[in-house]
Amino acid sequence: MSLSVKFYQDTQSHDCSYLSDQQSQNLYPDPSLPMTNTLYNALIQLGFRRSGNSSYRPHCPACSACVPARIDVAQFKASRSQRRCIKRNTAMTSHHHPAKFNPEHYALYARYLKARHHGAGMDNPTEESYQHFLLSYWSDTRFIEFRDQNQLVGVAVTDYIDDALSAFYTFFDPDYEANSIGTYAILEQIALAQSLGLSYLYLGYWIEDCQKMRYKASFSGLEGYIDQRWQPLKA
Repeated sequence: MSLSVKFYQDTQSHDCSYLSDQQSQNLYPDPSLPMTNTLYNALIQLGFRRSGNSSYRPHCPACSACVPARIDVAQFKASRSQRRCIKRNTAMTSHHHPAKFNPEHYALYARYLKARHHGAGMDNPTEESYQHFLLSYWSDTRFIEFRDQNQLVGVAVTDYIDDALSAFYTFFDPDYEANSIGTYAILEQIALAQSLGLSYLYLGYWIEDCQKMRYKASFSGLEGYIDQRWQPLKA
């Protein structure tokens, strides 16, 4: 679709969530424009991301560290460590569910934040904040469960768009740290995109100087949106 949308920027900067020494600002599409999954398909190709019902892209005057990233699934080839990750999780089963509130999912999400983001302001979620962050009335979103026998060990929140999937957020049981559930979830989403004949898996933002974001560079076929075009990202 041709895109004719006005964009607005934050009037004030705020502390960056990824780089402690930086201030950040975001760019947003016109809030009076009805958001749809079709419009989001166009926006994500321009480096935008969603949070709940909102779509945004970092647009910081003094920093360009956030690079929109996606995997060209036709070019992806699992590394040795990624093949080991798949093997470690052979017993896992996956189950796809519509995006809606699930108490079991929420309990796992709260455990995950407490273990992984303790003291960062995210470790005391509420049911309301959980739904406000993960759910959207306009997006085509699925919750992909990973279970070890009957035990829920991970959830990959996945958005479906026209020619791609978007790995929106993954949370998992802290006791399964050794299983690398985050990596496994991406590998499963790549396989899903391939099986559906889709071209890409969007990963949000890659930030070279942020430890939590560097893992994205370990996936082959990685592209970054740089200088207003998608190009191979060599990190």
